[in-house]
Amino acid sequence: MAVVTMSIPMTKVARQAKITDLLQRQAVRSQPELAKLLAESGVEVTQATLSRDLDELGALKLRAEDGSLVYALPGEGGGRIPLARLGTGESPAARLHRIAEELLVSAEASANLVIVRTPPGAAQFLASAIDHADWESILGTVAGDDTILVISRDPLGGPSVVDSLLNIANRKGS
Repeated sequence: MAVVTMSIPMTKVARQAKITDLLQRQAVRSQPELAKLLAESGVEVTQATLSRDLDELGALKLRAEDGSLVYALPGEGGGRIPLARLGTGESPAARLHRIAEELLVSAEASANLVIVRTPPGAAQFLASAIDHADWESILGTVAGDDTILVISRDPLGGPSVVDSLLNIANRKGS
């Protein structure tokens, strides 16, 4: 299997995208903790720059289920605040199951690409649920009006992604 590396340009937009990604994936309680996570990802940042980035992103400190304060970002495109982390009930996996059950019309694979069809206007909603489910096997999604392109990390992983999506939606066949 080929080694996949991720390249992050040292731009403000790329840095803020990495901050957003980290805050979505895990509970971050402090700026020093976030700076350490960024450094582990190859992004060096000063405390002043990190503070400015958090302010520009609209980051808030909210109380998590365990009572600690964690950074969260305001909702956008399906919500950036991980619902399960903040104790609002539904996990990303449960959300994906519910949304896929309602919106997945069909899924078809070709190598590492999967085309998912939804009703008109629903593709971005389902794509957001797929993105937030944190599947290691999925590199990312691109959504239009009623079609989603899902890209598998495995060069031949499309059929496996189709099977998983159809199982999640409790459907048989593609």
